[in-house]
Amino acid sequence: MSKQKVILVACGTGIATSTVVCKKVEELIAANNLNARVIQCKISEVPGYQDDADLLVTTTIAPRTYSIPVIKAINYLTNINTQKIDKAIIDVIKE
Repeated sequence: MSKQKVILVACGTGIATSTVVCKKVEELIAANNLNARVIQCKISEVPGYQDDADLLVTTTIAPRTYSIPVIKAINYLTNINTQKIDKAIIDVIKE
């Protein structure tokens, strides 16, 4: 069995928008039987987690570059074209 993937979900404060996105990502993982878990955090905390993470899903502008793929998930907040985000997340997790 492949190692469990770790998805970071981050917004500016780690409270409001990341909670919405976190729930959507958790539902996506469950619906697609993906071996992954979600860590919700502030964008400023990402550097501390990135060595153990496989993906960053964020609703804010990343202040720097990271060693893991970054998916902007504003669509989850606007509910427009969310399938595109779903597919991007699934593609990274299945790699």
